[in-house]
Amino acid sequence: MSKLKLAVQKSGRLNEESLKLLKAIGISIDNGKDQLKASSRNFPLEVFFLRNGDIPQYLRDGVVDIAIIGENLIVEKGEGISVVEKLGFSKCKVSIAVPKTSTATSLADLAGKKIATSYPNTVQKFLDKANISANLHIINGSVEIAPNIGLADGICDIVSSGSTLFKNNLKEIEVLLKSEAVLVKSPKISAENEAILDKVQFRLQSVLKGRKNKYVLLNAPNDKIEEITKILPGMRSPTILPLAQEGWSSVHSVINKNDFWDVIDELRAAGAEGILVCPIENMIQ
Repeated sequence: MSKLKLAVQKSGRLNEESLKLLKAIGISIDNGKDQLKASSRNFPLEVFFLRNGDIPQYLRDGVVDIAIIGENLIVEKGEGISVVEKLGFSKCKVSIAVPKTSTATSLADLAGKKIATSYPNTVQKFLDKANISANLHIINGSVEIAPNIGLADGICDIVSSGSTLFKNNLKEIEVLLKSEAVLVKSPKISAENEAILDKVQFRLQSVLKGRKNKYVLLNAPNDKIEEITKILPGMRSPTILPLAQEGWSSVHSVINKNDFWDVIDELRAAGAEGILVCPIENMIQ
């Protein structure tokens, strides 16, 4: 039986979050310390633990079928590789930064200047699009030190919290792109493994939808139900069940996590009581 080959980062945050996601979609992985390959006990899947920067080439060569990597890496090295699903974790930005004393306020202000980066293809794409000419100095690691030692006038690097920029007396002046972990697939994936990928994607979408929503249960007087159900559209419509106490009903629905507190305030104002909110493990539609 064919097995789907998945590449994940060998170590680091992306590795940990990727394995947590596999567990959430019911795929158990037998991986010991420092293993470079592991198989699932309950699903036709093999996991390859690879160096992050090597994964796009493994995908292009068809050594692996799919991978969980940062979207920024696809922009930099992922020509011909398609994104299957955005996964919502490991969010960051690829930004231009300069010394705090610099008068530059955008990428355009670095025209004719030196930019140090580990993402030359990404920077060059934005320079070409804006018709700006600059000199790129390619550095692998510790890019943020370049302006302090006179190697560059600015940098382009990944920014998460911004603490690294702050520690090196740098300021962000322009965001080139926003990134998050994505599931991608090889252009050489077989039809048989594409069918297995469809099953993985179905499970992923169910988990990701669950993470974006919350299940809400509340009690409401019957004369307020119409107003309350307008606030709670649910997946199709709310579920309404009569309570033992006459004149009251229990209303069950789903609300978007981002709208949570605003919706709760509206429900309370509309007469809802005994509001319970629960996380959703999976949402299958």
